[in-house]
Amino acid sequence: MSSRIGTYTAVDGGGEEELEQIRRYEDFTTIDWIQDSAIERNRRIRKARQLHAAHRGPRGEVTLRWVWANLRKVLDAAQSWIVVSIVGACIGVNAAIISIVTEWLSDIKMGYCSDGWWLNQQFCCWEIEYDDEDACDSWHSWSSVGPAQWTIFVIFAGVFAFVAAHLVKTLAKYAAGSGISEIKCILAGFVMKGYLGFGTFIIKSLTLPLVIASGLSVGKEGPSVHMACCIGSVVAGLFTRFAQSHGKMREILTAASAAGVAVAFGSPIGGVLFSIEEMTSNFSIKTMWRSFFCALVATVTLSAMNPYRSGKLVLFQGLYGAFMVKFNLQFAAFRRKHLADYPIIEAVTLATLTAMIGWFNRFLRIDMTEGMAILFRECDGGGDYDHLCQTSVQWPMAYSLFIATILRIGMVVVSYGSKVPAGIFVPSMAIGATFGRMVGIIVKAMERSSHQSGIFAVCKPDVPCITPGTYAFLGAAAALSGVMRITVTVVVIMFELTGALTYILPTMIVLLVTKAVGDFLGTNGIADEAIRFNGYPFLDKDDHAYNVPISRVMRADLHTLPVSGITVRGIEETLANTDVKGFPIVSTDSRNRLMGYIGRTELRYVLNKAKKVQDMSLDTPCSFASESEDHDEVEFSGIATGPGVGMDEDISLELIETTASPDVFKLWPWVNQTPLTVSPQLPLEIVMQLFKRIG
Repeated sequence: MSSRIGTYTAVDGGGEEELEQIRRYEDFTTIDWIQDSAIERNRRIRKARQLHAAHRGPRGEVTLRWVWANLRKVLDAAQSWIVVSIVGACIGVNAAIISIVTEWLSDIKMGYCSDGWWLNQQFCCWEIEYDDEDACDSWHSWSSVGPAQWTIFVIFAGVFAFVAAHLVKTLAKYAAGSGISEIKCILAGFVMKGYLGFGTFIIKSLTLPLVIASGLSVGKEGPSVHMACCIGSVVAGLFTRFAQSHGKMREILTAASAAGVAVAFGSPIGGVLFSIEEMTSNFSIKTMWRSFFCALVATVTLSAMNPYRSGKLVLFQGLYGAFMVKFNLQFAAFRRKHLADYPIIEAVTLATLTAMIGWFNRFLRIDMTEGMAILFRECDGGGDYDHLCQTSVQWPMAYSLFIATILRIGMVVVSYGSKVPAGIFVPSMAIGATFGRMVGIIVKAMERSSHQSGIFAVCKPDVPCITPGTYAFLGAAAALSGVMRITVTVVVIMFELTGALTYILPTMIVLLVTKAVGDFLGTNGIADEAIRFNGYPFLDKDDHAYNVPISRVMRADLHTLPVSGITVRGIEETLANTDVKGFPIVSTDSRNRLMGYIGRTELRYVLNKAKKVQDMSLDTPCSFASESEDHDEVEFSGIATGPGVGMDEDISLELIETTASPDVFKLWPWVNQTPLTVSPQLPLEIVMQLFKRIG
């Protein structure tokens, strides 16, 4: 049974373009992990035979060949760790550069530094206390007139969004969006050529700071994972071991996704848990260690390059999550129907409207990360931003936070999914933080006015009982968990960011309630819903009960090939008249017994190669049968004969010269002689479990 789907594009045999090298998997198809595993197994067998060949001298003395062979063995064993180290370092460097550029672009909308145009406000006023920035003489606003400031702010936002959307549309369409949904499918075996390419990486790295600085209600955490996987794919692709094995490449991409989250939050363990909980259902112990090492290298590199001396986001509601997922998907459907041809206009319009509206609210005007850092502060520690802690203005402040929460929700609903790099982690946390701080202020006001009430009986008179910053902290965690439907990862990320065990228990309680609400409402995370909305092939982790046999969903008009009695012409006609991804090989008697399975791509490749290396005609007989003497003929190639034989391009030409002749073309080396088969009465959910176990 094969898990591959898709279509075939025929290659003209007239000579315009020679098929010299096969692309084993075409675009928008799924990987056959059994075949890929067999290919990797055969490659290891051949390499082991080469490394264990006798390289010592006639009297057993050490020779240069022996030293070189053992050195190659050591390098081969360490190759995975070398690649992971390079990938982690590159991810850290890229994250640091993006952070620097984003900070500068965000501040340039408000003004400039007279000491150096390249300095952002924080560096320009490095020696000035945060709450006393008005005392900084080096930082100048573009204008002292309010309407002029507003106009310049809006113009910058629109220009940033225009440049980002234009670059994405014209140079790399795959750079749009978050990327987490697509990467989940890629890790599961879906092929999207170019999605993790170098061009996508460059454009996403260039446009992400512009999008964040434009003020759009999107984050950089999802795009950070996408860019990290691009780095992993590009770097690993330089090494033959990973370029030729999808399974090995998946290990690197999984580690890279962990590093992407790690640099976004400064949380290496949280990044590993995110990969386990959200990205892949096949997570081996070996992959876990490599993911942790990659995340650690990336985080250390980012910390070493971080110019702001802060490797952490001071870290930072089931109903919010369900609401966000539902309405964002509805707007995505509207976008697909009415706005698909106008991605640049849409992005510029959203950024301009966000800037025009957000300017008038103190919590929407500033960067979301900076806003969360302010909302998480406690009043006792000098964290009074714009009278946030003043009792005399607590109700206007609560109203401002409420308006910011409502407007931000609407902005995220319409902005996430636009054709620019866009994540949803930080916007969700920002919504939770403003809502949580608002609740904290209200509860604190109630405690002041009714401190004798039974609900506040446990409060000690001389110790602060209600801390609004903690409410903001928990609100941010709950909002992130609600929209992504992850729990353990959020708890660990928060602990890594704060180092405070005090918050672990309340965070766990809040997230458990959030998860219960989400489960009750029957919603999935926004990444899973986006996969379903886009129609990508993906088997989720949930168990299903369909109560139907597998025969009910299988196709009845099965296209097969006889084990013998067919010519090259017959195979060519079958390939031309069908679009299936493979063919069962059946016996020639009336019973049609299953003898094996051959993939469409392998069959087409072998036929094209055979025509070039052997004098074959369209009437040459073909045979898929395997005989004992055939195995002896190709034993020298180092093929592990048996179940699920995998062929790669390294030895295909050699085998074709052996098995192809004008008299008969023997195709058995490319046939999986023991395909996975199930009874027609087997329940569908069990078959789904088999596919999940395969990968």
